[in-house]
Amino acid sequence: MAKKFSGNAGFTPIPNEFFSDWLSEIDDLNELKVTLFALWFSANQEGAAHPLFVDDFAEGLDAVDINLGLEKCVQRGSLLKVTSEAEDVYFLNSPRGRAAAESARAGEWVPSRRATATPVPRPNIYRLYEENIGALTVLVADMLKDAEEEYSEKWIAEAIALAVKANARNWNYVEAILKRWKEEGYGKKQNRQDASKDTRDDIQSAIDKFFK
Repeated sequence: MAKKFSGNAGFTPIPNEFFSDWLSEIDDLNELKVTLFALWFSANQEGAAHPLFVDDFAEGLDAVDINLGLEKCVQRGSLLKVTSEAEDVYFLNSPRGRAAAESARAGEWVPSRRATATPVPRPNIYRLYEENIGALTVLVADMLKDAEEEYSEKWIAEAIALAVKANARNWNYVEAILKRWKEEGYGKKQNRQDASKDTRDDIQSAIDKFFK
């Protein structure tokens, strides 16, 4: 049976540079697999460092293919290699990855395997955003991750629902609602009315008040 995309498993943001700068140059299947896996794994990891160990790549690749792919990625510069406690650790060559690699090389911290457990599934808020607001870009994914650390998933989901009902499908609108709930109280009826009773004017008035 042919496999298909269900649309229910979430999406992984991929930097535009992968398509504009790298894809046309990658002619090795192992390098391509390792690169795509590293992008997926890092995007779905918790924490800030996102280290990758050799055996993290074991899904779908044998040891020889992994080593060949990793070597080519390091040569191309898509991955950064750091040896920590006699073990090779890899980071995406992104601002966050470069900072983590430099910190590990300087001995300021030791990459932990606890941070590389099987990536957690993307929370429902990512799918809610894609289905109701717009495309999930790298920037938007970072904003959602930051929001998830500050607000509960319930708050974010309800704020998105209110924005949709008000026909204001943008993250600034959603974030304004969240900030107002945090400052004035989520449980207060005047700050959190039932979605069926909300109108665009109600929400716009709340946001105008917040930004004054």
